Amino acid sequence: MPPAAGPQPGSGVRPHGPGPDVDRGHTGPPDPAEGPGRRGTAPEPARSPAAERPRLVDRSRVRLRPEQATTSTGPVPGVPPLAAGARTAQPPGAGPEPPLPTGPEAAQRTRLEAAWLGRAVGCLLGKPVEKLPLAGIRTLARAAGNWPLDDWFTARGVPPEVLAAYPWNRRSAPTSLAENIDGMPEDDDLNYPLLGLLLLQRHGKGFTTADVARLWLDELPAGRTFTAERIAYRNLLLGLEPPATATHHNPFREWIGALIRADVHGWTNPGDPAAAAAQAYRDAALTHTGNGVYAALLVAAATAEAATGRADVHTALRAGLAVVPPRSRLAEAVRFGIRTAGREADFELVVDRLHARYGHYHWVHAVPNTALIAAALTHADGDFTHSVCRAVSGGWDTDSNGATAGALAGLLAGSPERIPHRWTAPLKNRLATTVPGFDGIGFDTLAHLTAQEAARS
Repeated sequence: MPPAAGPQPGSGVRPHGPGPDVDRGHTGPPDPAEGPGRRGTAPEPARSPAAERPRLVDRSRVRLRPEQATTSTGPVPGVPPLAAGARTAQPPGAGPEPPLPTGPEAAQRTRLEAAWLGRAVGCLLGKPVEKLPLAGIRTLARAAGNWPLDDWFTARGVPPEVLAAYPWNRRSAPTSLAENIDGMPEDDDLNYPLLGLLLLQRHGKGFTTADVARLWLDELPAGRTFTAERIAYRNLLLGLEPPATATHHNPFREWIGALIRADVHGWTNPGDPAAAAAQAYRDAALTHTGNGVYAALLVAAATAEAATGRADVHTALRAGLAVVPPRSRLAEAVRFGIRTAGREADFELVVDRLHARYGHYHWVHAVPNTALIAAALTHADGDFTHSVCRAVSGGWDTDSNGATAGALAGLLAGSPERIPHRWTAPLKNRLATTVPGFDGIGFDTLAHLTAQEAARS
């Protein structure tokens, strides 16, 4: 996500007050298929009386608190062996593909660890080229002999004139190039899943949008918020309540922020895309409307379908589309991305067609980015490396797109050992964050904590 609170130069957006949802990133004529009822969001699902009652503590299922969780420095008391200590993937050529663990609980934890790792890998891959134009991404990768993209970006061997023409993202380059990766650095694409996990630990699956707001004020540093999230945070400080937090002077409310918060809702509702989408809606409503919310619903539902371990990527994407209004611009864009990816053998041509059709949107808008994610996953047909590399090589919001594609591809891989070693080894089972209680945590421990929340009713 871009580190800016106000409209970007050339974005064509201006702050505006409450009123009908207006897609400020869309510079073309309004879509006649989207009437007034389509431009807003679906009503929030009703909560049962039982969800309002205090939850009794079941001592047999006491959750491991983040401060008890672990860094990658050693075993964690109370955590099963699967979730303790560092894990590294099998190096290429080391032997046949490792079998998945037996038993539903062990298999679920390994899938979740692969999902957390995949999210980190895809995010980190996209960080150094965030904000660069498509031509710059292609030029840098070609100059390093890494095109089509198949490995971490590097400055080694890249001519100085190329680096001068297309400089890396200055905040990310010191920690995200092949020559300097040392664990997973902090990024909002990982901070928000951590906050989602914390939300579920404190409030369970029956949380409200107001619970999300209180958690942010308590645990999320304002300086770690951007675009729609920063505006909503400011609106909370001004005394506004949801859904006004998403609409008051918020020109970013159909951008990608809600989408990057959606994975945890799918991870904790395996096999129940509708429940995952309902959770994602209550989370997204704090900051987004319209297509910004629809993108979160799609990702949550697709992730829930993939989290069973029985679905392929195409089934997962169909489940995601099933919860999105079919005549919305987001649904149309995702269908176009999937259809184009299915017809073109060369993914570079797929990207060119996406940019020709959706290039008038801001580069952080939910519509083009969700279409690119769906196209990348479809074209990769479930392969992890192809999924993250296609998502990042397509431009726009590179780190967020890589993170979302990597999380879903990791779930489909089913195990960290089925993610190539060159991706997982540099992460060193260590995640940096300013979310309290999680700094230095291992992805194996995150999988254990997430599995606990998935098991809660």
